[in-house]
Amino acid sequence: MTPHSALQARGVALFDVDGTLVDTNYLHTLTWWMALRQHGHTVPMARIHRAVGMGADRLLDAVLGTGRSHDEDAAVADAHGTLYATWFDSLAPFDGAAELLRATAARGWRIVLASSASEEEVAAVRARLDADDVIDTATSSADVTATKPAPDLVRAALDKMGAEPADAVLVGDTVWDVESAGRAGVPCIGLLTGGTTRRELEDAGAVVVHDDALTLLRHLDSGPLARPPR
Repeated sequence: MTPHSALQARGVALFDVDGTLVDTNYLHTLTWWMALRQHGHTVPMARIHRAVGMGADRLLDAVLGTGRSHDEDAAVADAHGTLYATWFDSLAPFDGAAELLRATAARGWRIVLASSASEEEVAAVRARLDADDVIDTATSSADVTATKPAPDLVRAALDKMGAEPADAVLVGDTVWDVESAGRAGVPCIGLLTGGTTRRELEDAGAVVVHDDALTLLRHLDSGPLARPPR
């Protein structure tokens, strides 16, 4: 099934990108750590990793605190973007990621990449995934002002497809994905590939948790993505 034929279905499958489809969460951790050090902030990588999945604004609040000056936030975020861009050619999709997108589309779902990354980062990931034949649209940081765990990104993804929360399922890897989906009224499937534990994802409200994209693919017909609403 192609995106054009899937337009007859209401169901929309939203896929987070970093840590869900592509193995990038620890690259983001490293490059945020480097960017922060460039601006005089030494932050444990473990603290940064816990915040990966949020937008840049919330991530910096999480690792540096909210009572600070925000004057250098844009410069730190730009430094992260520059450092992370050096890895574009090395980005590695998880085993089964592209096949998962195609199998989900084949079951009648419309596919949206729901990311708050920059447009450049989303484009780099799409190039590595090589699954544009089944991707209907994608979001980026340009589509929202409030990032995860706020529901705005999920709502923006639904708006792009003219869909309602009851039509959708989100697949993500962080508690921020699960919380964002929950606040938008969308169930979330959790994956462990971002470095978040099963217990944390379940406690945040994930309806089911799988080890990785390949495991979800193998269980596709026994879970929330088996059949889209029509």
